[in-house]
Amino acid sequence: MSRNLLARYIWIIDTIRRYGAITREKLNELWMQSPYSDGAALPRRTFYNYRNAIEELFNINIECNSATYEYYIDSGDSHQESVTDWLLNSAAMSNVLSNVSDISDSIFLEDVPSARLYLSQVISALRERHPVRFTYRPYTRVNPTRDVVVEPHFLKIFRQRWYVTGLNVRDGVVKTYALDRMEDVKVDAETYTVDPAFDAESFVKDSFGIVFTQAEPHEVVIRTSTRQAKYLRALPLHTSQQEEIHDDYSLFHYRLRLTPDLVQELLSHGPDIKVVEPPELRVMVTTALREALDQYE
Repeated sequence: MSRNLLARYIWIIDTIRRYGAITREKLNELWMQSPYSDGAALPRRTFYNYRNAIEELFNINIECNSATYEYYIDSGDSHQESVTDWLLNSAAMSNVLSNVSDISDSIFLEDVPSARLYLSQVISALRERHPVRFTYRPYTRVNPTRDVVVEPHFLKIFRQRWYVTGLNVRDGVVKTYALDRMEDVKVDAETYTVDPAFDAESFVKDSFGIVFTQAEPHEVVIRTSTRQAKYLRALPLHTSQQEEIHDDYSLFHYRLRLTPDLVQELLSHGPDIKVVEPPELRVMVTTALREALDQYE
């Protein structure tokens, strides 16, 4: 696909989303002012072809209101919308960065462990319900674990790493694996069925990061300065985030399970965040701080 064509798809999606609902006439008017039109109108057949391609690539449905003749985007449920937004943002970023070779020495990117080698295989296995067999090299052990067989239940990206969570066939337990620590990945021929009682959305919704437990979630309250509160408003810590604003500080409320990932995240903010509730989390954070200080004694 040409970069110019992808850019046109993204422009159409962004324009319709920005207006909420828009007629073909208004869309065409804006199209002619865009850098993609060369001053020419957007033919009806071309627009319909673009609609079909957008649906296929991004799972975004551009619908038409028969009463007003306005086009709008059918967003689907919140989880589907978040996945679609991630795909769209990734495509938009790829499209932008593909045109910067002349200034590449002025752009600095993070070094991200690559999952490209096996991501497509795991996605295929997840879609078609085939077990995945691999060797795993965790950071916590010297020797790798060989011949791990997992029935994938879902994929998650966290801190720019891809993880697959599924049933470890040998242990009979749902576990999570980082794709960049997997080797010799093979997709088995047989198929499996996910336990009907397993709900991926419920499994992850009260957790921060990729450490999943079945412990009861807690009401987590943290106190921040007014400056730090702005960062949390722009990039919420979790989807359950609620803010209580005071004159010189804010209280943020969450529903979360208490995990090492959550503790590490709170510690990463240093003195800008203080845990108010629950007492168990305060103990986990203060214990981690004391252990860190012990390294310097």
